[in-house]
Amino acid sequence: MRKKALCAILSVAMVASMFVACGSDDKKDGDKTTPAGGNTPAGSNDTTPAGNNDTTPAPETNWDVTDGGKVLNIWVWNEEFRNRITDHYPGYEKVSDDGLEGKIGDVKVVWTVNTNEGNVYQDKLDAKIGGGKNTSESDKDKRVDIFLVEADYALKYVDKDVSAPVSAFGITDADVASQYEYTKQIVTDSKGQLKGLSWQGCPGIMFYNRAAAKDVLGSDDAETVQAAVKDWAAFNDLAAKADEKGYDICATVNDTYRVYSNNVSKPWVDASTKKLQLDDNLKAWVDASRVLVEKGYATTDGIWSDGWKRGFYPDGKVFAYFGPAWLINFCMAAGEDGSIANQGGWGACVGPQSFFWGGTWIVGANGSDNKELVKDIMLKMTTDETILKEIVEKDDDFTNNPTVMEAMAKDTSYKSAVLGGINPLNLYCEGVKKIDLSNLSAWDQGCNEEFQGAMADYFNDKSSYEDALDAFATAVKEKYPELDVSDLQK
Repeated sequence: MRKKALCAILSVAMVASMFVACGSDDKKDGDKTTPAGGNTPAGSNDTTPAGNNDTTPAPETNWDVTDGGKVLNIWVWNEEFRNRITDHYPGYEKVSDDGLEGKIGDVKVVWTVNTNEGNVYQDKLDAKIGGGKNTSESDKDKRVDIFLVEADYALKYVDKDVSAPVSAFGITDADVASQYEYTKQIVTDSKGQLKGLSWQGCPGIMFYNRAAAKDVLGSDDAETVQAAVKDWAAFNDLAAKADEKGYDICATVNDTYRVYSNNVSKPWVDASTKKLQLDDNLKAWVDASRVLVEKGYATTDGIWSDGWKRGFYPDGKVFAYFGPAWLINFCMAAGEDGSIANQGGWGACVGPQSFFWGGTWIVGANGSDNKELVKDIMLKMTTDETILKEIVEKDDDFTNNPTVMEAMAKDTSYKSAVLGGINPLNLYCEGVKKIDLSNLSAWDQGCNEEFQGAMADYFNDKSSYEDALDAFATAVKEKYPELDVSDLQK
């Protein structure tokens, strides 16, 4: 979830734009990378217009998954998964100084890193494996064995033959019975085949600046802060109080977007008619954000921008951020002297609404010649309780196992240094129970990005609301020609 070089960092993606994660503070490998679960443009298919998320069921397939490979090729958009493997997978050895080559036993591991930004990751992955290219590659050592997906565009790959079901690698339902069900739903294709596994869950909470809370509310106690942000009306009232003390309620209005968008009553696209539609909760985000920007309580800076990151430091004067556990590990500069996280200066509470954001899934490629190794990586990284607990303790992540997480939530010895020594896992455990995937669609990533971009012009008085909505619909039509956007056009 953490996804991009995350910060250079969910979202389902969500299929939607849900989940994801980041890699460690602002470090980048290979091409420029972006956070997991980040707001990155949706991808394109080799055989359809750019950005077309065609989820037509694939024909019956004899999966080309074998053993005997000498090179394990893994495609990613940041260093997050590589760090997880390097730090937690038994027997992994680094080979190159840049970390892009490693070794597991006699198998050479090659990491290919392409940024999510500008659709680069998906475009290059499509060029490599789309249309059966991976299985037709005669040199099996050049074939992709593992690639990662985010919820925002998972369906694009899950419902195509480029991804092999985990059963093709010998993984059974019993093997993954301990995982959160929603993490499996996101990567289950139209035939009911599970096409990937994740080591993390991405319920989101509100992180608040403890110093700011003491200054504005007189206390940094979680109960006090939660009462002050119990709903959006209270949150917006607090924005005015925070402003009086010199704090922005959040770095950018885009920081609250995922909370609103994960609580919609209908998806961006009606699957039966392919019509683009605007939910009332997104309109509520627009109305609230317009006021916050007009009054100077927040900016319209993009997520991952320097303006968004400024609040990670005391001088940035930002009251709160919204995100899953990966936000702490990948984005909040915990390793930098002088950051709020480094000083243990963040607190945590539920916030106005529960939500989720991001997530990263490990997908085995059709054509892989490392069947047993791919199976072992998937199972160890997503079901081994010892490894999952290590990830929580070392990386502040929230892992994909209710038994592990609920036990750790009750463990008084587990403390998050970033969060002032509290154990926040009970907040995540409660939040994960509320994750609802019923309103996700295959077009969410692009719709979410284009909507935020278009509305920024409205917030900054560069266009009327009607013009911004029309610009949004036009941009979506260009990205997804198959959609009917007429209801949102002028």
